[in-house]
Amino acid sequence: MYQSKFSLADVLTVLAALAFGYVCFLSANFFTLGDTQQSVIMSIIIAVLLGGLAFGAKLLKRTSRRFKTCFVCEMIMLVLFAGFACLFAISPFPHYFSVSGKKIGIQAKLEVSINQAKNMFAEYEKYARTREELYKNRLQSAVAAKQVNPSNYAMYGFENNTVADKTQIENKMFSIHADLFPSNFTEMKRVDSIWLVKSWNTVKKWKPIGIVGVVNDVEQNSKEWLKQLIKLSAVRAKGEQTKDFSYALSFDDVKQYFTTLGNPTHISIGLAMLSYALMLLSWFVTKRHSKFPGFGTLFSTGAVSDNEL
Repeated sequence: MYQSKFSLADVLTVLAALAFGYVCFLSANFFTLGDTQQSVIMSIIIAVLLGGLAFGAKLLKRTSRRFKTCFVCEMIMLVLFAGFACLFAISPFPHYFSVSGKKIGIQAKLEVSINQAKNMFAEYEKYARTREELYKNRLQSAVAAKQVNPSNYAMYGFENNTVADKTQIENKMFSIHADLFPSNFTEMKRVDSIWLVKSWNTVKKWKPIGIVGVVNDVEQNSKEWLKQLIKLSAVRAKGEQTKDFSYALSFDDVKQYFTTLGNPTHISIGLAMLSYALMLLSWFVTKRHSKFPGFGTLFSTGAVSDNEL
């Protein structure tokens, strides 16, 4: 009977190897904190190695000649497959499940970090508006007391000329507002808000690839944004005495969850065994050639020639 060269079982072998390799990629991506190139290379090697050994054993099993040599090579491939299977079932395959098992705690800590970054802009706007209001009150007080305290009036940069004090106050308030809210502030806030929303969704939905980027970037980005806001607040209007913007940032270390290898879980062991079974399915269902002498005579002296067709 004709035996298909590439059967459904072969397809399952390939798909199982690819699926196993993909989980190994996710595990490596967690462990390396987003080193995609290294993770891809490692996962391809694992998938090709396991799939190649399983498929190679299947091809040797259905050979129509050199039964003794092919059988020995077939057994070697199966032993190698079992050895690598045990190795990869310990690491890296289970690491993805180990990290995912802690996702609730990781999500909670990342959400705190994202929220404090999100609130930073609201706090800056509150700081800036409070500062504007305070400066306006001091300008008005200086104008009201300019006759009794002309030095204070002059300290704020007022000029006793044809320009009305009210107009000078408006001009000064326009200047301080432009300093605290420059033209690029809205765009900066919008871009940062987009990143924060995407990060929030990535964390909430537990997107395995994207969440590593959040872990790497949320602290660095937050510190960079705070640095920019402090720089904006460092500008002083004429006569203004105030403090720079300050905002407390604190970050829980979640990287340790990703870079610390955990023990295999029941789920990872079960899925690894299922993957291995599917990879070997093609070997299991493949029938030996009708000329195969049988295990009882295969290694008998002179029973089978290594050159036999």
